[in-house]
Amino acid sequence: MQFKKVVLIDGNRTPFLKSGGAYMDLMSYQLGQFAIQGLLGKTGIEPKEVDRVIMGTVISNLKTSNVAREAAVSAGIPNKAACHTVAQACISANRAISSACLEIMTGQADVVIAGGVDNTSDTPITYKKQMQKKLFKAQKLKGMGDMLKFATSLRPSDFAPDRPKVAEYTTNRVMGEDCDIMAARFGVSREEQDEFAVRSHQLAAKAWDEGHLSHEVTAVAVPPKFKTIEKDNGVRGDSTVEQVKKLRPAFDRKFGTLTAANSSFLSDGASAVLLMSEEKAKELGLEAKAEIVDFVFTGQDLETELLLGPTYAVSELFKRNNLTFDDVDVIEFHEAFAGQILANLKALSSDEFAKENLGREKAVGKVPMEKFNLWGGSLSLGHPFGATGGRLLTTTANRLIHENGKLGVLAACAAGAHGHAMLIKRY
Repeated sequence: MQFKKVVLIDGNRTPFLKSGGAYMDLMSYQLGQFAIQGLLGKTGIEPKEVDRVIMGTVISNLKTSNVAREAAVSAGIPNKAACHTVAQACISANRAISSACLEIMTGQADVVIAGGVDNTSDTPITYKKQMQKKLFKAQKLKGMGDMLKFATSLRPSDFAPDRPKVAEYTTNRVMGEDCDIMAARFGVSREEQDEFAVRSHQLAAKAWDEGHLSHEVTAVAVPPKFKTIEKDNGVRGDSTVEQVKKLRPAFDRKFGTLTAANSSFLSDGASAVLLMSEEKAKELGLEAKAEIVDFVFTGQDLETELLLGPTYAVSELFKRNNLTFDDVDVIEFHEAFAGQILANLKALSSDEFAKENLGREKAVGKVPMEKFNLWGGSLSLGHPFGATGGRLLTTTANRLIHENGKLGVLAACAAGAHGHAMLIKRY
């Protein structure tokens, strides 16, 4: 089989907002709808041309378990387009995009919209198991006698909600706790983390001021008052190290170095990208921004390497394509925590880590910061779990064009000790 070349036409996202804000009354699929509608308007493609819609998500609403379908249909995509939803923690959109690439490469589809969505403000709150069992059995109640018996069986403790916890199921540690351990292991100081976090916010504010991010974000009008939201609301361009160093540790209160300022915050939002075969793009007269060259997914040790996915994934990607950081012009990593980014940068530049863990004689290489996350990152822009991968791809392509580069690499870590990296080429 001869594989088809996959190209990126463009990407789009909603503004990323802090959870509990203006998206509070929306369901996840509605955010996905906004992202897809914005993408359709930006590219001018007819909805009837879309063969597939694939979306990633982490926090699934039971009413819309296949959120891709609901987002697509409400955005005006015809019913004939098959839609499915994927989940792989913080690289759910990366997985959706990669799945779209495979469908196009193998001729299963010509035009695919892929991306992701998460609305942490719409997180389902459940009862604990004991109450769930009682409610399940209550479906079979008959008559007043049964109802009274059921009512008297209830205890005040039954009504306590089972509050969601963003924790690794296997280890029962929240990701911040793992990152504190990893930062200490790699010798990443609190000062280094605060400096990187401030860098992210200042670069994001600069990118907004210079108009780079406005090309990636479609304003949304949120019902019922239809207030227009145009920008991310987590960016603090006036951040300084002097300000953030005053914050107390957020996870390990005694010895930790992670704080609310140098960790990504809970966010709501959606992203979507338009992918198609090169021949289809030419047929439709659409100008591509980038070619998807290659991508990899990796799995690491859950106890000690939860957030080292970018190191393993980039190492594998570079091996397969015979590349170094000198060969790429744009580098975009997901910023879960400043400590996570800095630990990965140290692992990538370590000969010892390369020999012991990556099967290399020498380090993958030192990441040139003049190429790295120049328009901000998840620490400042926000991180709706299932949507970040779409933002990374869109920004990487747009930076390649703006900076007159040729090759770009994007990478991310994810819960479950997974990693993802993708190589793209300016078209």
